[in-house]
Amino acid sequence: MGKPTGFIEYKREEPQERNPLARLNDWEEYQLPFPEEKLQVQGARCMDCGTPFCHAGFELNGSASGCPVHNLIPEWNDLVYRGRWKEALDRLLKTNNFPEFTGRVCPAPCEGACTVAIHDPAVTIKNIELAIIEKGFAEGWIVPRPPRLRTGKKVAVVGSGPAGLASADQLNKAGHSVTVFERADRIGGLLMYGIPNMKLEKRVVERRVRLMEQEGITFVTNTEVGKDITMDQLRSEYDAVILCAGAQQQRDLVIEGRESAGVEYAMDYLTAATKQLLNPQTGESNLSAEGKDVIVIGGGDTGADCVATALRQRCRSVVQFGKHPRLPDKRRPDNPWPEYPHVFTLDYAYKEAEAKFGRDPRRYSIATRKIVSDAQGRVKALHTVDMEKIYAPDGSYTFREIPGSERIWPAQLVLIAIGFAGTEEKLLSHAGLAHTNFKVNSAYGDYRTNLEGVFVAGDMRRGQSLIVWAIHEGREAARACDQYLMATANGAEKAI
Repeated sequence: MGKPTGFIEYKREEPQERNPLARLNDWEEYQLPFPEEKLQVQGARCMDCGTPFCHAGFELNGSASGCPVHNLIPEWNDLVYRGRWKEALDRLLKTNNFPEFTGRVCPAPCEGACTVAIHDPAVTIKNIELAIIEKGFAEGWIVPRPPRLRTGKKVAVVGSGPAGLASADQLNKAGHSVTVFERADRIGGLLMYGIPNMKLEKRVVERRVRLMEQEGITFVTNTEVGKDITMDQLRSEYDAVILCAGAQQQRDLVIEGRESAGVEYAMDYLTAATKQLLNPQTGESNLSAEGKDVIVIGGGDTGADCVATALRQRCRSVVQFGKHPRLPDKRRPDNPWPEYPHVFTLDYAYKEAEAKFGRDPRRYSIATRKIVSDAQGRVKALHTVDMEKIYAPDGSYTFREIPGSERIWPAQLVLIAIGFAGTEEKLLSHAGLAHTNFKVNSAYGDYRTNLEGVFVAGDMRRGQSLIVWAIHEGREAARACDQYLMATANGAEKAI
């Protein structure tokens, strides 16, 4: 601990953001670089706790508390404070395969569990993490490091999101030959097509993919298991298979008028926007929000990304519906440290909407009753009613409609962003799997399926979750797969 009184002397500072109105004219990342000298001061705020909850990484009351990949946060905070950046990078890469992703899009449960955050604003852990990895790339410290020896074992990884990439990276480092299969036309899963460019520029994803290719990993795109290649083929051609296909079965609304044209899934909309950005000539532009009144149903991060995307497409107006009340400004008594803090924040998308239209686009405690279409079958309006959240003594709750609160909202584009129900059933059926084979009945840390030599990780195993949980699961599934492979190699010692 280089500065014992740092958390007392220095206040939390965060990187500045580009002007909200100006950045609506492009798709570049909205945050500005943080000066190195300020980052060193922020590193000095770390207390080097005797028991550092920031990297504990467990679930508490349904949310992550601390870092699920167990980053050695106090160690690299201290090294940054001392200006020993390369050593900080070495510490960071011991636990996190992709800090350039988590440093941009992780919600930072580490900061919610920071000891400083009991009474003061947390250490800026996420920003320091991002600065370390970006300095590593800028200084040329990050170079391809293919394994010196190969084991002769071949592994197929299905899905190239953070779990699949983490599995592939770990197994490749262990000397196994890894091929990653992706059904989309580009590698990255939701990193590529689910998270918009202004939060995670696609050059960052492509930079990491190029590095992994140079280290010996093979990537195969436009290949869907069950359509272009079978599970039987994978099992016969490879010594093991890891399934990291995500939880891409989107939840739907079951209400009158759902079939109206212009009512779309949020992820389809975000994917089309990114494809259009990456390839304007052939991208999908039919889902544009230009000139439309847009309503986003769902109060989470995906909904916020839809708001920001619609603003860049020059929508006429945008509103985001959430069924829950507005979060409090400070932690409630039933949300104590070190739980993830469920408090009100103004995300990048809401700042932009406020700058454009003069108000936060979110509407709370609201339910959509029906969707109304015009004579051509296109959506023209939503009917809603306000809701009251009623709590029972045991902490459970129900929602009650408020009489007289009915309202009609004009809309020509409605985006459904109410989460994901799990892995698409067609893949599970083709592979001969069910969720009970690897999720409900599996103990924590068991990444096997009912199929010999087939493992599962990420959202496909645990359901919709955070990028850090996906990376953690990918690493742990790789460990389990490696143990299986080396146990079948004449009793050879495991490589990971």
